[in-house]
Amino acid sequence: MKMMIVVLRDEDAENVLKALTDDSFGVTRIASTGGFFRRGNTTLIIGTDAERVDSALEVIRSHTTPPVDTTHRRATVFVLNVDRFERLD
Repeated sequence: MKMMIVVLRDEDAENVLKALTDDSFGVTRIASTGGFFRRGNTTLIIGTDAERVDSALEVIRSHTTPPVDTTHRRATVFVLNVDRFERLD
């Protein structure tokens, strides 16, 4: 199991979120600001099987717009190992 933390520009967030959920990824959206883009951004938290990480990355790549300023990025993605995962009812 992997957890992906994706920091992306606000203007790309809705397209990426919809594409990920359409592809059956569970996603939590958090409004955030900070040093990555120095403006409003969105953080997505995605829990997925290790085999689906590349698929999620491709969805993110294909649903973000290239930045106008070459010093910025489409997104910053962290992929973390998850030792334990539980859903509480």
